[in-house]
Amino acid sequence: MVKIAVTGKGGVGKTTLSGTLARMLARDGFDVVAIDADADMNLASSIGISNPPNPLTDYQDMIEERAGEKGGMFKFNPKVDDIVDRFGVVGPDNVKMLVMGTIDTGGSGCMCPASSFLKAFLRHVVLKDKSAVILDMEAGIEHLGRGTTKGIDLMIVVVEPGKRSLETAERIKHLSEDIGVKHLAAVINKGKSVNLKPQLEALGIPVLGEIPYDEDLVRADLEGVAPIDVGGKWVDAVAQIKDNMMQMINGFEQQ
Repeated sequence: MVKIAVTGKGGVGKTTLSGTLARMLARDGFDVVAIDADADMNLASSIGISNPPNPLTDYQDMIEERAGEKGGMFKFNPKVDDIVDRFGVVGPDNVKMLVMGTIDTGGSGCMCPASSFLKAFLRHVVLKDKSAVILDMEAGIEHLGRGTTKGIDLMIVVVEPGKRSLETAERIKHLSEDIGVKHLAAVINKGKSVNLKPQLEALGIPVLGEIPYDEDLVRADLEGVAPIDVGGKWVDAVAQIKDNMMQMINGFEQQ
């Protein structure tokens, strides 16, 4: 079983990459669960799911039953092994999808049971032997502070030409080390005009590959079609990135 988190600055293409990787891994025979952990909740369209499931945070009664009452004690390891079947949907290529939802953490309204429940789910979700979990994380680095990425085999940070994108990648590297994420790699999107690979490798972030600008991807977005169902240079590049990613993960397991 592999767990992969995809993150990066907002607008760099992380959601499109997450959905496409999920479909490709499913075609390779993996039992895939794609989890939308981004507040914008756009992963469904990149997979090709027209009716995404409701966010788990909508089910407050279930969360409070499993994780504890508001304002009181809460369980650190609530029951999560039935969540995929009960609250997920199945999309193209048999990709299963869940939506995490957002947690109100402002002031005294912190929903500790919901936070505890979502962390436990992301840490302990267990599927078949040949399975993969793809997490489309929030833009930026806020999610790292909640510790939801513990237990991840590989964190992929998507970058594009620009100082802010590289700065975000550097911050993610430092924070991921702080929370125990051992392996980080980058994917460069729309980077052909500027060679970002030396700068990323200087930060200690290996590069899985580069994704070129592709008008077919724009057409897919306009038509509301999953990129993998349109094809083109973009999808070919992601296929190579997927192979490089699995080779890297297999290398970790042999160490």
